[in-house]
Order: sequence, then C-alpha cells, then structure tokens
Amino acid sequence: MTDSDDEIPQLSESTMAALQEFYAERQQREEQISKTIIDGDNETSDNNVFDEDWQLSQFWYDDETVNTITTAALSITNNDGKIALISCPTLYRALKKDAGNRTIKIFEYDQRFSVYGSDFIPYDYNFPLHVPEEMSSDFDLVIADPPFLSEECLTKTTETIKFLSKKNIVLCTGALMADLAEKLLNVKKCDFQPHHKNNLANEFSCFANFDFDALIK
Repeated sequence: MTDSDDEIPQLSESTMAALQEFYAERQQREEQISKTIIDGDNETSDNNVFDEDWQLSQFWYDDETVNTITTAALSITNNDGKIALISCPTLYRALKKDAGNRTIKIFEYDQRFSVYGSDFIPYDYNFPLHVPEEMSSDFDLVIADPPFLSEECLTKTTETIKFLSKKNIVLCTGALMADLAEKLLNVKKCDFQPHHKNNLANEFSCFANFDFDALIK
C-alpha cells in the first residue's frame, strides 16, 4: 500500500463551487419557506416557494386559477367550514390567507409540504383510505387534482374523496376523464377552465357537483 492509497479523493474546484452553490440555494429556499410559514408572508405564493417536481407529476396552477378556485371554495363554505385539498397544494396558501375560522387540510404525497404542520396529512393515492378515520364525512368541500391522467389514479382518488366528503366536490383533471369523473362522482364539467404556470399538453378541466360557475361571476 502506498501513501497515495490512503489519500482522500478531493473534489475539483469547479465541482466544489457547484456543490456550494447548490447548498446555498437550498438554504435560501428553506429560509424563504420558514419566513412564509412563521411570519405569515402571504404575499409569497407556493408557486414561488416550491419548485414543481415533474417526477411527481406536479404542475402548479397559475395565479388566476388559484384565485378563482379560492373564491368559489370560500363562497360555498361557511366561515367555520372544513376544506380538504387532495394533491393540489398550491391552493393552500391562498385559501389559508382568507379562511377565517375555516379548517384547511392538505392531503399530499410531497413531504416538503409538511412545513404546514398539523394541516398537512401524508397521502398516497395508491392507499386511498390511509387517512385519519375520524375525518370520514368531515369536510364541507373536497378539492382534488389526481396527479396522473389514468383510470386507476382517478378511481383510487375517488375513494378518498368519497371518504372525506360531506357534500361538495371540485375535481380538476384532464378533459379526457370527463365520462369517468361523472360516473364515479356525479360531477359535471364547468365552464371555468383551470390553467397552469407551465402549459400542459392535455386539455384540463374543472368538474363539480354544484354550480361552480355561478360562484365566480
């Protein structure tokens, strides 16, 4: 064994600089998230705090869509009502900002959103009923955006929606899922069309079991 065999491999200057830049950016983002949560910085949206993770099929709504759905959600629920968000985390902050005494819970696979504390419920659509039993029929409004455009994903997410829902449902998903959505949840396509920060190849639609469009006029 030579002296050189005992030497610890050293990173190149360029690799070291890139690594330091990565950690600095991550620290800055974590500090921004903490400020958003702790200081109540409601001017900062989730769109600006959390990057989309395309491996999780995450595509954030644009601001107009967030504001429109928030308007409808607050209109259809009482001040002490309960709203569940399934796989649509970018609605959380806008709803929380004007929620009043409403309870807002976010059911989400992405652990980054655990920064929302007790409002965050770990959720995997593959296990649709792995949610707190005491939340059965507990929510006045359930808003869901299944992450994948597949019959399996919508069918399993529907189990969660039905378990949580007391009455009103909003579903945002691809237009091609219209027939299945109506069959599973008795929802109708709305005139309102959701949009994303980054345009999707598939046409996207909003469905509801109440007159959603009347609430946003």
